[in-house]
Amino acid sequence: MTQIAGWHVEVEFDEIEKKTRAAALLRLQDGTELRAKGKAVRHPDDPEQQRVGEEVAAARALNKLSRELLDKAGHDIEEATHIPAHPAM
Repeated sequence: MTQIAGWHVEVEFDEIEKKTRAAALLRLQDGTELRAKGKAVRHPDDPEQQRVGEEVAAARALNKLSRELLDKAGHDIEEATHIPAHPAM
């Protein structure tokens, strides 16, 4: 099997009290950078579990990033074919 591409996704976290924020960055080979943010807020009755807040915030950021990537793919298809594209999740 031949590898045709490799992408790197970076996710950084910021935590303040009960709030966790994640910022995701995807760099594509064409130089495009896609960015998205996600957040999680711990319920006052829940125990402090830093990892869980990071997982929820990262999942939300990556979900937004995936939608941005689908939008870009749709735009790229339309540019090449001149036909409306509707890539779906």
